[in-house]
Amino acid sequence: MYKNVLTRYTFGLILLFSSYFPASAQNITESSTISYANADLRSDHPPSTVITSVKTAETDTAWKPVRRIWGYAFGDFYYDAHVDVANRGAETNYNGVPAYRNAFQFRRIYLGYEHDITKKFTAEILLASEPNANTVVSGTTSISNSDNLADNKMAFYIKNIDLRWKNIWKGTDFVIGEMLTPAFPLLTEKIWGYRSIERTISDFHRTNAYDVGVSLQGVFDPSAKNFGYNILIGNNSAGSPASLGSAANANTGFYKAFYGDVYAKFLNQTLIFDLYADYMKTAPATAAIGGQSRNMIKGFVAYTTPKITFGLEAYTQKLTNGVTNTVTKLPEDATVEAFSIYAHGAIYKDKLGFFIRYDGYNPDNDYHITDAYTSNTNLAAYSASAKEHFYTAGLDFTPAKNVHFEPNVWLIQYKDQRDSSTTGYLPDSHVLVYRLTFYFIFGK
Repeated sequence: MYKNVLTRYTFGLILLFSSYFPASAQNITESSTISYANADLRSDHPPSTVITSVKTAETDTAWKPVRRIWGYAFGDFYYDAHVDVANRGAETNYNGVPAYRNAFQFRRIYLGYEHDITKKFTAEILLASEPNANTVVSGTTSISNSDNLADNKMAFYIKNIDLRWKNIWKGTDFVIGEMLTPAFPLLTEKIWGYRSIERTISDFHRTNAYDVGVSLQGVFDPSAKNFGYNILIGNNSAGSPASLGSAANANTGFYKAFYGDVYAKFLNQTLIFDLYADYMKTAPATAAIGGQSRNMIKGFVAYTTPKITFGLEAYTQKLTNGVTNTVTKLPEDATVEAFSIYAHGAIYKDKLGFFIRYDGYNPDNDYHITDAYTSNTNLAAYSASAKEHFYTAGLDFTPAKNVHFEPNVWLIQYKDQRDSSTTGYLPDSHVLVYRLTFYFIFGK
């Protein structure tokens, strides 16, 4: 009898002791609960029966992480009907292309991947190949961009790779890495909607499209998302924002670029206003030239609906000590002025549309017509002498979603700012290209 009582007490103590160790053989989790049947909970009366219930951990079934490969590509069959014999417009795709050349050509190929690490963190990488038509093999003149290998084959480079920390406070993301700048890719390029035809005007004249740095991207009203902002501090890196460049370069890693953008959307987001500014020091002072910098102020307004869109974009850009007057031998500031006006819309819903655009560009509003200037700025393809007038128009045939065929005319005119009697003066000329553009998107 004593042995049976002792056994009952021993068994009860073991059960009671084991209830304090959830990781034991009973495998009771921290969220488990234990109830006792027919139990007197006094220490000298251990429970005769133990019933264990386990509470299942809650899971967020609404969140589905993104694991997405995506991309797009566009190019043309083009015919270069007229060229500028002075070969102006180094920023264009057809600089140096001979008259009457015709070819099939890709102008951009994107391959991207997005990966949600958690609900709060997302990683992105974007590979790009953006070759020009005027490629030349290694050993002759140069190779156009890093997209073209020495044997003229296309190559990818890393255009974006960044980490996004979502909602560090409500409505605002923190981004670090190599990313798009607020200059045009995040808003104005999307409203223009025809990057497959041409860049926006600030992109056309080589404002930084991407940079390495840190950014805050957010909205002031998270529920409606009508008012927002984007700020970025990046390397700029002497016009090569994807890398720090040569360590021998005096400004490598010492200066930073500052970008800021605010926007507002009204009338059910059909009327959009945007204000952008940037500032970047680009070179230290030397004995001949003072410290160099550039800054832009840009405004944008658009009315956009599924049927019709009108847009106007204009900017002024100061290039401090950006040019040297070859007559006075002194450095001078240059003031760039530019604007772009366009429209696009539907002719037949989801099948056929149209687009038309005009840009005016003055590289130096302070130009003295009897003088000549050399460029000091590291703004790519900048020349102070030639005013530009750009025109494009065409149709957008969409046989299926994300597939576009866009016959168009591409024309740019050049007008020399120098007086015709000035040494180096070039007569007015133009480049005219007829194109059948193709554009397709996948993974989106």
